[in-house]
Amino acid sequence: AQRLAQKNRLTELEGELAAAAATAKKTEEDVAQAAALVAQSATDERTKREELRQARDLAAQARDTLAAAERAAGQKASRKSALEETRLGIIELAEEATGQLAAADTALKNTADISLIETEHKQLSETVSQDRAKLAEARLAHEGLKREAEMRTNRIQAIAGERASWTARAANANHHVLELSERRGEAGNELEKLRDAPDEIEARRSALMSQLSEAENLRAKAADELQQAENDNAGRERIAADAITSLSEAREARARAEERLTAAGDRRGDIEKRIREAMNCAPEAVMQHTGLAVNDPMPDVTEVERKLERHKIERERLGAVNLRAEEEQVELTERYESLVAERQDVVEAIKKLRIAIQGLNKEGRERLLAAFDAVSEHFSRLFTHLFGGGTAELQLIESDDPLDAGLEIVARPPGKRPQTLTLLSGGEQALTATALIFAVFLTNPAPVCVLDEVDAPLDDHNVERFCDLMDEMSATTDTRFVIITHNPITMARMDRLFGVTMGEQGVSQLVSVDLQTAEQLREAS
Repeated sequence: AQRLAQKNRLTELEGELAAAAATAKKTEEDVAQAAALVAQSATDERTKREELRQARDLAAQARDTLAAAERAAGQKASRKSALEETRLGIIELAEEATGQLAAADTALKNTADISLIETEHKQLSETVSQDRAKLAEARLAHEGLKREAEMRTNRIQAIAGERASWTARAANANHHVLELSERRGEAGNELEKLRDAPDEIEARRSALMSQLSEAENLRAKAADELQQAENDNAGRERIAADAITSLSEAREARARAEERLTAAGDRRGDIEKRIREAMNCAPEAVMQHTGLAVNDPMPDVTEVERKLERHKIERERLGAVNLRAEEEQVELTERYESLVAERQDVVEAIKKLRIAIQGLNKEGRERLLAAFDAVSEHFSRLFTHLFGGGTAELQLIESDDPLDAGLEIVARPPGKRPQTLTLLSGGEQALTATALIFAVFLTNPAPVCVLDEVDAPLDDHNVERFCDLMDEMSATTDTRFVIITHNPITMARMDRLFGVTMGEQGVSQLVSVDLQTAEQLREAS
């Protein structure tokens, strides 16, 4: 019955093994498909990177062209300034020459020696010509050195920007390589785990088969021992009968026969005891387990003992039989199925999360670029309005991804070359920051805007420009501006003033003055 149960269990295990092999094969196919998807994704990523590199090259060429145009414009402006200075110098020299000519005419009228005057005039003319030539050469040399210094400064700035860009690109590439390596390692670990499952099941099946073979060997050994015991018992009985028959004939052998009988009885008792301990059955029932007939010859005792000893040693090496093997196999199968289901859920969740992150990043980039373009347009216009000329622009730096890039302000006030915000003077920085704040404000306006001491670092001329900008924004938008200031120019341009005064000691009072109404009353009077 036990052997039949083991055979049934073996059949069930073979069926489970076939199912596990099919599951493992399906898992390997899924892993192969996932690897193919990873390879396709890597190919798409390389294609996109190549397109991005081409776009960056085009953008770099455009920036180089713009920088060359700006340098050419700066050179033209410098040449124009130099020509203007030369023209003013010529006018001054002409005025001086006119004065000298008038003085010469006066002296000519007062003197009679005209040859001396002509000689002196000729010398002065030569001196003036030489001085003018030296002055022109010095100006040309100064302009050349100035242009070279500007070109070298612009080239250094361009090289620094390109170096920062390449550093950021290298960092991003290393990050992507690490991420792909981690993903490849995770896929390899999962594949190795799935490949080991059929081997484990095959090992358990082999162990069960080995245990079944050992049980068969033990059963055969027990049968051999039982047959041997029965044969020994029959021999002893024959000896006893012969001894009883010859008892009357040989009294002398009676004692020896009795002793042999006693010894045989003791040995038989020991054998029966050993049979009961080893076989767990009565000695009479041992013959049924040997498979030998009554008249069959007994096997060699030495060989049987040797085999018995060998089988005992092998049984001890095998150790105890695991009676929970079936339950453990069921538990491991359930755990394997749950792990496969959890892995599939995790993979699906990761895919959904990555798709969501990509969608959010795409929408964020689109919104950020749209807002950046709007703010940059308003900033350029307001900068030109506040400074009465010049140009300014906003640039995204340090990364090609708008979400990771920084912001740089490049401004060119009238009569100056383009430079960053930190290189401007205090007043220029204040006006540039004001233009940026109002550019953001125009992109997303609010009903009320509070400005606290914005005009503090500005001089009177720039305060007038600031007030003109406030008037323009008040007229074009529905926003009400509340300005906290101590500047009299700004207060004079406001529609209404609010202040706190102390008419009596320890008593504060709020004072309000409507300047528009006051102007209307003054005009009416």
